[in-house]
Amino acid sequence: MPFEKLRPEVMDEGAGARVRRLFPAPGRPWRDPFVLFDEFFVPPGGGFPDHPHRGFEAITYVLDGAMHHRDNLGNDGVVGPGGVQRFTAGSGIVHSEMPAGKEVAHGVQLWVNLKKSDKNVGATYQQVVPDHIPDSKIDGCRVRTVVGPGSPVQVNTPMLYLDVELAPGSNHGAQLPDDHRGVVYVISGEVRVAETGVRAGEALAVGPGVVEVTTGPGGRYLLVTGKPSGEPVLMRGPYVD
Repeated sequence: MPFEKLRPEVMDEGAGARVRRLFPAPGRPWRDPFVLFDEFFVPPGGGFPDHPHRGFEAITYVLDGAMHHRDNLGNDGVVGPGGVQRFTAGSGIVHSEMPAGKEVAHGVQLWVNLKKSDKNVGATYQQVVPDHIPDSKIDGCRVRTVVGPGSPVQVNTPMLYLDVELAPGSNHGAQLPDDHRGVVYVISGEVRVAETGVRAGEALAVGPGVVEVTTGPGGRYLLVTGKPSGEPVLMRGPYVD
């Protein structure tokens, strides 16, 4: 099957943060059921001060450094490397995300649309420590299941979110459900999907079927797929209606 290569837009966000925004971008509004995909880099002293959200849920996966989350529900916690936080904004939440410690906080934030029937659910928050994320090593691959079978991260949309590290010369395959679509996003190194090479900071849009990824010198990527809702999305800054 053909693959569409996606390249992010590099931009400033929040207070001193830099993001590689895969979408939304000019000519690429969103990829149902996903609304936003950012790889972020936040230096000490920067971050995302208090701001509101509504109408979607977000998954923040920390790769390096740490992020400190606070919200109007009373949640207050630090997410370190390999940890995950998920908030369901629903009818509304106000939160801040600031780097913790002296390192640059590096990770990925994904926004997932809520169905129209769930737009007004009460806001909730979940934090999962790295040791609770399923982690397996198979044939030179390390696979962490951020969302999917065995993961405690709870979302309202059927989806799969894998963090895969490939040893030199190894490969990894995943069978996607017939109703899933999403992206392969490369964090480091370079990989190949079918005959298409993808470097760090690039992505390929993928659909149903077997997605097999191979590497030469080694690479790390995220496979993020979900079931589209087929519902319209109206994004107004921090709100998704």
